[in-house]
Amino acid sequence: MTLEHAVKPIEILLVEDNPDDVDLTKESLKGMELPYHLNVAEDGVEAMEYLRRQGTFSGAVRPDVILLDLKLPRKDGHEVLREIKEDQALKRIPVVILTTSQDERDVLKAYNHYASCYIVKPMDLNQLIGVARWLENWLKVVKLPK
Repeated sequence: MTLEHAVKPIEILLVEDNPDDVDLTKESLKGMELPYHLNVAEDGVEAMEYLRRQGTFSGAVRPDVILLDLKLPRKDGHEVLREIKEDQALKRIPVVILTTSQDERDVLKAYNHYASCYIVKPMDLNQLIGVARWLENWLKVVKLPK
C-alpha cells in the first residue's frame, strides 16, 4: 500500500484574501509527500462560517491545521484566532499564523491568543517552498487532535 492510500489526507484551511498569495501557497504545497487537501477562505467571516459549517459550508470538513493571515477584510486574523481559541469545538485545531507582519505587537497578540506558531510570510516562491517543507516535516511528527 502506498503512503497516499495508507494515510488520510491532511485537511488544511488557508485563510488568505490575496489571490496571488493563495496561488503561491498552492504552488509551494505541491511538493509535499504527505497527501493533503487544501480549502481556502477569503476573509475572516468566511473562515468562521467554514469552521462552524454554516451556510454554503454546511458540508465542510474539519481542518487538521489552519494557515491564517492576519490582515484580512471583514474580520481580521486576530479576531479569527481569538474566536477559534474561545470555541470549545475548534480550540484544539493548530493555527499557524502566516502573515507579512513583523510587528512585535502582532507576534505577542497571536501567541497570547494561543497561535501554534508565527511565520513571517516569505516574499518569493523558493522561500515559501521552505515553509511548506517545514509544515510537512512538522505534520509528520506531531499528533493532531481528532
